[in-house]
Amino acid sequence: MQSRTIKIVDVTLRDGEQTQGVSFSQAEKVAIARALLSSLKVDRIEVASAKISQGEQEAVSRITKWAADQGYLERVEVLGFTDHMSSVDWINSAGGKVLNLLTKGSEKHCREQLRMSVKEHLAGVEKTIEYAQDTGLDVNVYLEDWSNGYADNRDYVFEMMDALKDMPIAHIMLPDTLGVMTPKEVYSSISDMMSRYPSCQFDFHPHNDYGLSTANAMAAAEAGVASIHCTINCLGERAGNASLAEVCTVLRDKMDIDLNIQEKDFYTISQMIENFSGKRVAENAPIVGSNVFTQTAGIHADGDQKGKLYQTCLSPDRFNRSTSYALGKMSGKASLQKNLEILGISLSEKDQVKVLEKIVGLGDSKTEITVEDLPLIIADALESGGHRYLELLNCTITSGLELNSIVSLQARLYEDTYKATGSGNGGFDAFINAIREIVDRTEIVFPELIDYQVRIPKGGTTSALVECIITWETEGQRYRTRGVDANQVFAGIKASIRMLNMQFRALEKPIVEYS
Repeated sequence: MQSRTIKIVDVTLRDGEQTQGVSFSQAEKVAIARALLSSLKVDRIEVASAKISQGEQEAVSRITKWAADQGYLERVEVLGFTDHMSSVDWINSAGGKVLNLLTKGSEKHCREQLRMSVKEHLAGVEKTIEYAQDTGLDVNVYLEDWSNGYADNRDYVFEMMDALKDMPIAHIMLPDTLGVMTPKEVYSSISDMMSRYPSCQFDFHPHNDYGLSTANAMAAAEAGVASIHCTINCLGERAGNASLAEVCTVLRDKMDIDLNIQEKDFYTISQMIENFSGKRVAENAPIVGSNVFTQTAGIHADGDQKGKLYQTCLSPDRFNRSTSYALGKMSGKASLQKNLEILGISLSEKDQVKVLEKIVGLGDSKTEITVEDLPLIIADALESGGHRYLELLNCTITSGLELNSIVSLQARLYEDTYKATGSGNGGFDAFINAIREIVDRTEIVFPELIDYQVRIPKGGTTSALVECIITWETEGQRYRTRGVDANQVFAGIKASIRMLNMQFRALEKPIVEYS
């Protein structure tokens, strides 16, 4: 296919804001508009619907003022209605230059919602466009519900188009308003429209109700549309609109279409919209999801290490991102080595085996271990060497508000297995009281707890691994032990078990300090 250019129209600030629960502030709208036009290099943006509120008009005024200063004013558009002067005056008062006029693209909408004939509707459309032209506005026209209108009554659509083609309209915008079309239907219907009205510039406005918005955008591009409408993060009514990142990437990679978009800013702007809208992006959302450049299976890391076998043209570098290799129960040696390279850590083969065993074990209880967790795991694994005299087999902690915590545990000491219970002021205190029942059977003198520190890796979340470092004192000698777990109480318990094993080992040789 010969390379050609398609324009991208972002409708996040208008259609995207129709997402349930989304409302951008004035400052957020201005920030988004600036990012879309100056950073992402979107060709056109639709920023609001006319007559919504005074606050909306003020936001549009701020956007148009900035856009005029930057030479972008003709690329800022506002949705208006077939109401003669009202929408046009609203847009002019906000400093707008372009009216996107909403008209009815289906006979059913015209008849049942407007209670008009097609001729009556067209008379109102023409009157509104004439007034807009007289006041200096450029005009584009939406054929609302065009997809159903074309399927149900093409004669109505053609009667509308026969009149519109002779009016001063820059773009005829064809919405799949309810997201009902398939790619085959999109290609066939748009091809028909373009062959019947070759002088018109057509936009396609997809919705994602069947999950086909990106595929439908491709079909529209193949049929020859001039522009495609998208939103950031698929925001929009019901199942949303087409994802701008997905559409732009697939048009470039699979259809050899030229775009003005700066794809390195997809992720940054996606994060901005996520924060402003409060709508989380799926971790596996193409291009912008948090996990889409993460390899989990160890075989993938091994293949990348040996020959970049699991890399495609969707390289993270394109989008100013980087590949990561998840650590968990599916990790292999290559996954560990990739993460060690990131941290600049070198381990012997023997130590790598120890660390990997620790990672796989943690993976059974924690879905994903981050690279930030790795230093804690390394310290824990390499400190865990030697014979275990005391091994915790099972431990249950019960806690409640304003109630003492209760611990029931089972442990192996040397060759014997014991059960014990304890209560205390919190889970850790209850554990210490329970484990004392077992330890008191031996020659060990339980050391004094001097300091108890808990931390998570820098940048960690509530699901991060927890490192607990406890300082103990026995007969005037202080030493520290470390425990790592996704549960902060169990991190302390692991540090305590390690301390007790040091005590039992000290019965055979002098105590050494661990740090």
